[in-house]
Amino acid sequence: MMRHLIRTTAIGALFVSSAVLAAPKMTVDLTLPEITEGQYHRPYVAVWVEDAKGQTVKTISLWVWDEGHKWLKDIRRWWRKAGREDMSFVDGIASATRPAGHYKIDWDLKDDAGKPLVPASYTVFIEVVREHGGRDLVRQNFDLSAGDFTAQLPATTETGVIDIRLSGMTR
Repeated sequence: MMRHLIRTTAIGALFVSSAVLAAPKMTVDLTLPEITEGQYHRPYVAVWVEDAKGQTVKTISLWVWDEGHKWLKDIRRWWRKAGREDMSFVDGIASATRPAGHYKIDWDLKDDAGKPLVPASYTVFIEVVREHGGRDLVRQNFDLSAGDFTAQLPATTETGVIDIRLSGMTR
């Protein structure tokens, strides 16, 4: 009896771990280049998703200086679309700015309310802004009903090459 219980538990754990590993997600691989000219400040970064109507469905990541709320408006598109309406929301999702380097940002394909997105067309935006520096806004369209995909966005002044992967999608 005990042997059967152990075997059943082990098989169940295997299926659960396989399901977790295969859960749909988007990964954004973002590189912030080392900038050596002029006065350097770590950039503010916002990564978010909008639906086909331009409505924000999820702010995936927001990197800001801890006393820099007055500068949030410099992340222009994100601020107009998602940030200015609710500062408590901003406080809840913001994290510290990052130095130059490579960063992996994972998203579970759920909206800001924690609900899974419906299969439809969306756009992921990455906005990077530096005080006394540049501002770059890049975007990539994707369709949740089209299955897995990868995209590579070219380097900009404020970013290195950005790789975006949508995986674990079933068709």
